[in-house]
Amino acid sequence: MNDEKTALGQKILKIKKTKNLTWTEIAARLGHAPVWVCAACMGQMSMTPETAEKTAALFGLDDEEAALLAQAPYRGSLPTAVPTDPLIYRFYELVSVYGTTWKEMIHEEFGDGIMSAIDFDMTLERQPDQKGDRVKITMSGKFLPYKRY
Repeated sequence: MNDEKTALGQKILKIKKTKNLTWTEIAARLGHAPVWVCAACMGQMSMTPETAEKTAALFGLDDEEAALLAQAPYRGSLPTAVPTDPLIYRFYELVSVYGTTWKEMIHEEFGDGIMSAIDFDMTLERQPDQKGDRVKITMSGKFLPYKRY
């Protein structure tokens, strides 16, 4: 269902590599956070028409591709089977191992509800460490309690 957006994301990745750009540089030009810009370029977020136009200009995309960047995506387009890419699998593994712990601790702190992935921020940074650099991911989502009716 997201085939066109996925194909456009692959095209953007090739152009990004050719232009030797980083997501941080691209995000600065577009005026958004790097994680969000990467997700939008990969087809998981919708851009405003203005941001889509800036992105199209940056990557040399046509009007149809700019319009596609502004369309609401079918989110969660990974296959439903366990992912085989080692990096993506590690996130699957984190949810498999810690998912029930996160759920229990969030419910203890906030009550019965969820952490929003819509009203959500995420940052990714390199954390120097003498035993090898570490990946630091910080996620912040609004708590949404389940409605009782």
